[in-house]
Amino acid sequence: MQVLQPTTTLFAARALRDFGDGFVAILLPVYLLALGFSPLQVGIIATASLFGSAFLTIAIGFLGAGHDLRGLLIAAASLMVATGLLMSMVNDYALLLVVAFAGTINPSAGSVSIFVPLEHAVLAREVTSFDRTKMFARYSLVGALASAIGALAAALPEFITPFGLMQLTAIKLMFVLYAVVGVVGGLFYARIPPRPVSHADAKPAALGPSRGIVLKLAALFSLDAFAGGFVVQSLLALWLFSRFHLSLAEAGVFFFWTGVLSAFSFPVAAWLSKRVGLINTMVFTHIPSSLALGLAAFAPTLPLALALLLVRAALSQMDVPTRSSYVMAVVSEAERAAAASFTSVPRSLAAAASPALAGALFAASFRAWPLLICASLKITYDLLLLWQFRHLKPPEES
Repeated sequence: MQVLQPTTTLFAARALRDFGDGFVAILLPVYLLALGFSPLQVGIIATASLFGSAFLTIAIGFLGAGHDLRGLLIAAASLMVATGLLMSMVNDYALLLVVAFAGTINPSAGSVSIFVPLEHAVLAREVTSFDRTKMFARYSLVGALASAIGALAAALPEFITPFGLMQLTAIKLMFVLYAVVGVVGGLFYARIPPRPVSHADAKPAALGPSRGIVLKLAALFSLDAFAGGFVVQSLLALWLFSRFHLSLAEAGVFFFWTGVLSAFSFPVAAWLSKRVGLINTMVFTHIPSSLALGLAAFAPTLPLALALLLVRAALSQMDVPTRSSYVMAVVSEAERAAAASFTSVPRSLAAAASPALAGALFAASFRAWPLLICASLKITYDLLLLWQFRHLKPPEES
C-alpha cells in the first residue's frame, strides 16, 4: 500500500469528518423534533455531546504524548462509526443522551472534537514555524469546504421523501451515512506512517514550562466557547426554523454559503497574520463578526438576517487557524499534544453549558437572547485576549 504524506491523509480524513458533521449539525434538531422532543431537550442533547467531547479530549491529552497518534485517530474514527449507527437505531431520549455524551456527534459543525488535538499535533510536527499558520489555514479551509458540502447534503431527506420514504427514516439513513464516513476516514488515518513513541517522548504527557501560558489561553478560550455555545450550528438552524420558518433545503443552502465564506477566510487569515500578527488577526476580525451577529438578532426580515449572518460567517472563523497556530507556537514540541488538549477541553466544557441555556431561552420564546449573549461575551473575550497576549509573540514574529 502506497504511503501518503501525513498532511495529505489528515486533510482527506478531516474533509470526510467535517462533511459528516456538516449535515448532522443541521439534521440533529430536525431529527429530535421529529421524535417528539422539545427545543429544551434539543439543547440538552447538544450539551451532552459537548461535555462528552470534553471528557474524551482530556483522555486524549494524557494519551497523546505516550501513544502513537495514528492509533488514537483510528480509535476515534471507530467511535464515529459506532455513533452514527446508534443514532440511526435509538429513539429513546435517555439512550440518545448516552450516545451524544459518549460519541462524536458535533452540534457545532466545527473544531470541537476529540480528533482536533491529535490532528493538530501531527500537523505541527510536519512543518516549520514559518509555514505553520499557512498549513493550519489549509487544514481549516479543507474542513470548512467539506462542512459546507455536508450542509447541502442535509437537504437530501426532503428530496427523498417524495419517493415514498418517510422523513424520519430518511434522516436515520443520513446517520448511517455518517457511520460510513467514519469508516472511510479511519482508512485514511491508517495510511499515516506509524511513529513509535520513545520513553523520552512519553514523559511529557502533561504540561511543562508552558503551563502558565496554556492555562491563561485555556481560560480565555473557554469564555469564547461558552459564548459560541449559545449559537452552535444546530441551535442557529433551530432559530432560523422557528423565527423565519426556513425549510430544510433552504437551511442547507444557507449553511453551504456560510461554510464557503468561512473556508475562504482561512487563507486570508494566514495572509493577514503575516502582516499584523496572529493575535491582532484573531481579535480585529472577531469583533466585527460579533457585531453582525448581534444585529441579526433584531433583523425584521429574513434577507437582512441572512445577510448579517453571512457577514459573520466571513469573519468569525478567521481566528481558527491563527489560534491553533499560536498555541502550537508558544509551547515546546513535546507539550503540543497536551497543549492542544488542555486548550480544547475548557472550550468543550464551557461550550457544553450554553446550548441547554439557549434551548431554555428558545422554549421560553426569548429567541433573540442567545444571539445577543453570544455576541457580547465574544467581544469581551477578544478584548481580554488582546490585553493579555499582545506582547507574547510566536517565533516567526519575534
